Amino acid sequence: MQIALHNPKRKVLFLGICLLLCTTYLSFCSREFLAAYFSEKPLLASLQRAVFLEPANAAYWHLLGRYHLFVLQEPEAALPFLRSAVALNPHRAGYWLDLSTAYQLLGKKEEQSGALEKATVTDPTTPEVAWQAANLYWVQGKPEKALQEFRVVAENDPYLATVAIEKCWQIRPDADALLKTVLPRRAGVYSLFLEFLISKNDAPSAAQVWAEIAQLQAPIDTRYVFGYVRYLIGQNQIEQASRVWSDAGSLAHLAAYQPSPMNLLVNGDFSLPMLNGGFDWTYESVPGVSLALDPTESHSGHRSLSIVFDGAGMQDAGIRQRVPVKPNTAYEFSGYFKSENLEGAGGPIFVAQDGFTGATYFTSDELKGADFWKQASGTFTTGPDTRSLLVRIAHIPAANAIRGRLWIDGLRLTKEVHHEGTE
Repeated sequence: MQIALHNPKRKVLFLGICLLLCTTYLSFCSREFLAAYFSEKPLLASLQRAVFLEPANAAYWHLLGRYHLFVLQEPEAALPFLRSAVALNPHRAGYWLDLSTAYQLLGKKEEQSGALEKATVTDPTTPEVAWQAANLYWVQGKPEKALQEFRVVAENDPYLATVAIEKCWQIRPDADALLKTVLPRRAGVYSLFLEFLISKNDAPSAAQVWAEIAQLQAPIDTRYVFGYVRYLIGQNQIEQASRVWSDAGSLAHLAAYQPSPMNLLVNGDFSLPMLNGGFDWTYESVPGVSLALDPTESHSGHRSLSIVFDGAGMQDAGIRQRVPVKPNTAYEFSGYFKSENLEGAGGPIFVAQDGFTGATYFTSDELKGADFWKQASGTFTTGPDTRSLLVRIAHIPAANAIRGRLWIDGLRLTKEVHHEGTE
């Protein structure tokens, strides 16, 4: 369609219309720009200008209401602005939450509950909204609703999940109830709950949570396994720790680190990386001792553990493994060693001792004077209360300096089998 502009009057009219439209558009843009500019300044006068320039924008009414509510601490003055915000845009949960807070401060419980319900209905899954709603419900004395919202937090925010679990425990310190009705059935959430219960030293509840984790058959991080096993060992609950380690074979990809009747020691030939946790080898830094896996020397596998001594006296090499065992049971230990330029009074030895009392059941001869692989072995019987052994490399006498290199490999611990056919 073409507009004929040959007539001068038509030209003037057309230009006038264009000028009016441009002026209107520029005015609209200018107002919107200025309103956005003023809304970014946390000053009462600036926020008032933003509302004046853009009265149909719910965000500016909300900002003005929040300023009265939180900065000036005037909940009564904040109410009309917050009401305007939800009237203009009822689909923002944050607007309803702030309105609920204002009602709470004014003691208007019925209105507070209504605004809070609107917030959770508007946005039922966002953890930030659920977090605020949960705490408001808690203050209101509505624990069931608070627990429901904390569940949303735990389910959707891994960073807030730990705090949400703590809040749930404060409301309802009952592991069974929380597992059945509150916490989402997820390995990640249950692992955090397990960690929390360990911090509370609640062993029965922790065992219950672990049973649920095992039933889920979902992968979990090894740090939770190591933490729980370490806790159980500290409580001398070796049977439960052993059960957890067995479950972790599939749950935490630790199948290769499981003991067997052929060898109760895990990773006895050092063919696997040392985990420094659980029932694998654990190690710590000891002055004058260097530990390393050495692929150039081996007896039964493709590498060995190299221990370099270069310093003053020390009690042990800083590496050990805890092994679940039975009381009043005979065991046989064996291991291979090789040394190079190992000098000093006394020397390193293999030691097996009670993992709880420290009572020594086996000590080998000194592991020195061997430029080829030699075996050290022996048998012993555990005590009536022994549930675990600690196998380590000790140094006797501890006060004397020692220098040189020691390799160990092919370490094995088994139940002693009697020739009569009974154990």
